[in-house]
Amino acid sequence: MKTLTSTEELQAFCEAAAQHPYVTVDTEFLRERTYYSKLCLIQLAFSGDGENDAVLVDPLAEGISLEPLYDLFRNENVVKVFHAARQDLEIFWVDAQVFPKPLFDTQVAAMVCGFGEQAGYETLVRKIVKQGLDKTSRFTDWSRRPLSEAQKTYALADVTHLRKIYEFLAAELDKSGRAHWVTEELQVLTDPATYDIRPEDAWKRVKTRTTSGKFLAVVRELAAFRESYAQTNNVPRNRVFKDDALVELASTKPRNPGELGGSRLLLREARKGAIAEGILQAVAKGVACPAEKQPKMDRSKEKLQVNPALADLLRVLLKAKTEAEGVAAKLIAPSADLDAIAAGLRDVPALSGWRREVFGADALRLCDGEIGLAAKGQDVKVVEL
Repeated sequence: MKTLTSTEELQAFCEAAAQHPYVTVDTEFLRERTYYSKLCLIQLAFSGDGENDAVLVDPLAEGISLEPLYDLFRNENVVKVFHAARQDLEIFWVDAQVFPKPLFDTQVAAMVCGFGEQAGYETLVRKIVKQGLDKTSRFTDWSRRPLSEAQKTYALADVTHLRKIYEFLAAELDKSGRAHWVTEELQVLTDPATYDIRPEDAWKRVKTRTTSGKFLAVVRELAAFRESYAQTNNVPRNRVFKDDALVELASTKPRNPGELGGSRLLLREARKGAIAEGILQAVAKGVACPAEKQPKMDRSKEKLQVNPALADLLRVLLKAKTEAEGVAAKLIAPSADLDAIAAGLRDVPALSGWRREVFGADALRLCDGEIGLAAKGQDVKVVEL
């Protein structure tokens, strides 16, 4: 197997790949010690089974530029095939503000083709390629050099098997006419907003039972400081301070280093220096926040007047539709969306796009009393009223 360590080698491979209808892509990275993923290896393969049709690219090699790969990503004549692409795409977006187009994600396609919710790569290899995978190298340190032969073999298998998986799923989508379902699902993955983590919104991910505006104002400022510090210093946010410590600080509201030192949950490194100073400033800013600018929890869905009988009927309809179509139910509508529809909300994903074709249109007709449901043997049928 070949490992590319120079821009010239990568350029030659990408030019060859551009002559093929698709290229499969995967990455190996580390994120345990950094805020942003550290790209350690790229695997590429195009159609065929020749010795040079699949390669490893070492992004840590001295002097290598990934621009030839990014040019290939911009080439819309070549489909870029990933499995569970979100983290891979984030790496390339952060590094070069580029998204592979057109994009094909085999995990999304597998859900549409009836392989269940979030079908794993190993499952698809077993069911489609009819082979097993050696996962012993999965959790190794990909930043260390030289890579072992076992690591290289494991990494390359992630793109060589992907060729057959892509060809099988693409053919299935063509037969079923569902290719536009996958295209619709992938739009969020190529939206820059998906990867834009704004410090001022970080508080929304912090779990707390307290809904007081004064308390949430301090939570917001502490979460914003933590996110900004983590991004600037490229460290995991939990290395700055963890959520439980953040909630404790929002409750105790320390005003000086002495009070800050009394925290039970704060890491030792956070009790001094720039982090300690940032915490005290964030607490002070949150405490001083006027009432009209204090954040509020979105409790709108908690106040919905859900018709429980209608919600149950929608669940039966969803089960019948997904069994008939061979699609994972949660891909169409999670339970909360069904309750929202039963409460009268119409701004729900299940009521638009391809989901409307499969389920949403009949869900609305059920709500409006235009159809009913009837059991016939093991099946549930839609009955016109």
